[in-house]
Amino acid sequence: MTADHDDQSGMGPESVPVESLAVDALDPRTAAAEAARLTEEIRRANLAYHNEDAPFLSDAEYDARKRRLDAIEARFPELATEDSPTQQVGAAPDGRFSKVAHRHPMLSLENGFQEADVEAFVQRVRNFLNLPVSAPLDFTAEPKIDGLSLSLRYERGELVQALTRGDGAIGENVTANARTIRDIPQQLTGSDLPDVLEIRGEVYMSHEDFAQLNQSDSGRVFANPRNAAAGSLRQLDAAITAARPLRFFAYAWGETSAPLAATQMRAVERMGAMGFQINPLTRLCASVPEMLAAWSQIEQMRSTLGYDIDGVVYKVNDLAYQARLGMRSTTPRWALAHKFPAERAWTRLEAIDIQVGRTGALSPVARLHPVTVGGVVVSNATLHNEDYIAGRGGDGQDIRGGKDIRVGDWVEVYRAGDVIPKVADVDLDKRPDDARPYLFPVTCPECGSPAIRDEGDSVRRCTGGLICPAQAVEKLRHFVSRAAFDIEGLGAKLVDELFRDGWITEPADIFTLRDRFGPGQPRQLKNRDGWGEKSANALFQAIEKRREIPLERLLFALGILHLGEVAAQDLARHYGSWQALTAALDLARPAALAHRRADEAALAERALAAQQGRRARIAEARAAAIAKDDPPANAMTAWTDLIATDGIGPVMAMSLSDAFANDRERAAIDRLMQFLTPLPPKARATDSAIAGKTLVFTGTLEKMTRAEAKARAEALGAKVAGSVSAKTDLLIAGPGAGSKARKATELGIEVIDEDQWLILAQG
Repeated sequence: MTADHDDQSGMGPESVPVESLAVDALDPRTAAAEAARLTEEIRRANLAYHNEDAPFLSDAEYDARKRRLDAIEARFPELATEDSPTQQVGAAPDGRFSKVAHRHPMLSLENGFQEADVEAFVQRVRNFLNLPVSAPLDFTAEPKIDGLSLSLRYERGELVQALTRGDGAIGENVTANARTIRDIPQQLTGSDLPDVLEIRGEVYMSHEDFAQLNQSDSGRVFANPRNAAAGSLRQLDAAITAARPLRFFAYAWGETSAPLAATQMRAVERMGAMGFQINPLTRLCASVPEMLAAWSQIEQMRSTLGYDIDGVVYKVNDLAYQARLGMRSTTPRWALAHKFPAERAWTRLEAIDIQVGRTGALSPVARLHPVTVGGVVVSNATLHNEDYIAGRGGDGQDIRGGKDIRVGDWVEVYRAGDVIPKVADVDLDKRPDDARPYLFPVTCPECGSPAIRDEGDSVRRCTGGLICPAQAVEKLRHFVSRAAFDIEGLGAKLVDELFRDGWITEPADIFTLRDRFGPGQPRQLKNRDGWGEKSANALFQAIEKRREIPLERLLFALGILHLGEVAAQDLARHYGSWQALTAALDLARPAALAHRRADEAALAERALAAQQGRRARIAEARAAAIAKDDPPANAMTAWTDLIATDGIGPVMAMSLSDAFANDRERAAIDRLMQFLTPLPPKARATDSAIAGKTLVFTGTLEKMTRAEAKARAEALGAKVAGSVSAKTDLLIAGPGAGSKARKATELGIEVIDEDQWLILAQG
């Protein structure tokens, strides 16, 4: 199975600019704030790009933000952000089409922008596979088509189904429309065809056909060929699709009853023999210099190809290696999209608006005089935060030469990877005489509460909490989002309407809608504009179906700061049930409070040391604060177990503890739980020797990389923790094992070496 090339999402203004502060210079608090801003910035673009076929952000801008967010999460594993774009693919399927689950997920791709990114990608592959530099390792290089991903299912050589990507797991059934595309064969040619074969590729439109379509009397003018192709494929009337000049390149596959070939290149060539159009520019590369040469040659040809591309995709050629490398949550480890440079344009900054996100973050958005950048008309750009507007980076150093941004300025915007525009520069020669420095608000524009900025934080946040309508409605939107409760018919627009009218103010209200606004009530949902008895009953039934929900989705839906999908899954697997998790959090609360005071003591010690010019004794200050609080031993044990959970660190653990200890928030959660039955997480495997056990790896593994070992252990149903505790069942110790091995011996935990682990890893 191979991954797909279409990897865009969206827009929104919550991020720290790339040039203002390097990821390795972030402290945990600043990193958490920036991750929240990046998440908020990307979130809305998924729907605009994937469902509405009208993106208002460029690929490059989105890619840059997603890449930075991924780097933050890699450096701070505890920051599994809310609605993290790094854990998502696409957007939920459009309700106009029937939904069908993909048998194999349609994944996105990791992006790279510099030569160093390509070198790092190849090195990661070698490290994961434990291949020395001298070992041959080939890659394919092919143009990254800017179109709409499509999966075609053939049974005994005949086309039986066509699905869009959707959210990566569930797509839209567009079979009738796909049959009208001339590049898609109804019957495959050749002998020895697999009984079942899913071919994946990209639907696109040529520049010439796009120009003719926009000049026709169809009544709609599309912004670019990608929008035109997507809008044409997703017509309810297949006759409209048939009249549109759509094309299709095949480059990947999903489910197949028999292998296509032993290599990526041979598999693509075989697809060509079956009757598909394959890109003639695809080539084989044996080294990084050859990969970069292919990228450069294709970039030079970009303007003459006659169709849009936005980069080059590299894939490990050996399919056995691809299988070993496997997948992350949303991207394969064996592929990289090397994107082309951003495009730039100048325009007037007409206004600066402040948006308030679900976490209370105040995010400035530039309202621009519409300008075309890279074929897309844009009128909004992120301004990141108040420091960025003032011409300062997160480290206090000047950016843009210290030039601030003012309403009325002539600004240069660019699309870094072709998604939301970013302001790159200001032309001071064109600054109006009456332009004044922008004063960032210190009160929330939504509720009037003070907006404060903690030391070390790049974001100013509203303190209104539940009384702030912007935060309340955003939390409800998050609650019903695709990765959370995903209630059929209850989307963001309806949530806004019901919140505005006072029908729902917190998640528990969703599950009492029928009682309050159903049959026999003075006000009924069926009597609202656009509603009827059938649609109202359908929504009530959809809500009823969500009374049982997987524990990990429930945890993610609560919208707790820093708790993303991956971390929610880690928590669910670690504790197994809602009762066990809440009991552990309640038990650990005294220890959490002690650690919070220890953090404050450490910060105070650092400040005092800076004033006195001496070295800070942070560890001693922390230890003294914890000793002063003297939390009970069982609380310390529960806290240690919580932060030892793989993927959960002190920052996220503290956020969890705060949410469940806050009286108002806990009361809202308790009211919700009256209507729900959380389902325990599904076991990944039950028939292996390590299923259900907790493993810790330490030291150097010589025959299997740590990443591959962790992936293999989890595939066999084991939990992988980052530290040794009384709950550890097995320690795998390689050369150089130190304190973890000693602690395991003290606790009487079984310790094995790598050779013994390899026997277990065979399942």
